[in-house]
Amino acid sequence: MSNLPTLNSGGNLHHYLEEIKKFPMLSQQEEFSLAKDWIKNKNTQSAHKLVTSHLRLVAKVALGYRGYGLPINDLVAEGNIGLMKSVKKFDPDKGFRLSTYALWWIKASIQEYILRNWSLVKIGTTNAQKKLFFNLRKLKNKLTLIEHHSDGDKSLTQDNAQAIADELNVSSTDVLEMESRLSGDVSLNAPVNTEDGAGQWQDWLEDDTQSQEESLIENDITSKRQQLLHDALQSLNDREKDIIISRRLNENASTLETLSERYNISRERVRQIETRAMEKLHTFISQSISLT
Repeated sequence: MSNLPTLNSGGNLHHYLEEIKKFPMLSQQEEFSLAKDWIKNKNTQSAHKLVTSHLRLVAKVALGYRGYGLPINDLVAEGNIGLMKSVKKFDPDKGFRLSTYALWWIKASIQEYILRNWSLVKIGTTNAQKKLFFNLRKLKNKLTLIEHHSDGDKSLTQDNAQAIADELNVSSTDVLEMESRLSGDVSLNAPVNTEDGAGQWQDWLEDDTQSQEESLIENDITSKRQQLLHDALQSLNDREKDIIISRRLNENASTLETLSERYNISRERVRQIETRAMEKLHTFISQSISLT
């Protein structure tokens, strides 16, 4: 897609960020109309507006991966490729915003680029190993192993390696090998020169906290799910609704015995009503999704 701002290898990051801020954010209705225009008429101007309105999301995600030592302009470029792919495949009738859909494509594109180009990484054979590569630092932070100890040793213990292995569904040997690759070649305190000046590798570690965009996306998805569940429950009669809430939604689920006494029916009858109510909910939700 032409006429997009670019961050060249010698470009100024601050200038690029200021440039992409000039593109307006889209309302949900504007986004929907542009996406439909692209799908029906292949109007490249509509696709261009969808892409440029999300360049800030790409930059935010790309900046989170600067700790892997690759040029920020390449990370941004790869993220933009992922964004453009998401625009081509985006279906606004599904009911979600483009940012929700595009985020996966942007991260996937950047991560694949890192795996292809980082000289230390000889993995990429399984999803579990890729997950280990991108999450080891985060899990070490949780275990407070990334901090300096009194003896200067920041290596993983066998117990901690096993804990990480269990969470990521890999072997402890894989964890220790990856730890060796990550720490043996690049020290977190090693100096590094960037377009913004000199610093240390640890200055560019990925921020584990949610960005504003990610928080908004998560809240949007949660809100839609809650509304869909609320609407689905309205399709049940009072007894069905009470049984479903008591059995499936309350933190302390009621037993079949308790509900059988409440309604003066057998436990088997309660189970049958619960099963029928769940089928109604599944049907309602499926139909609602297909219509959006």
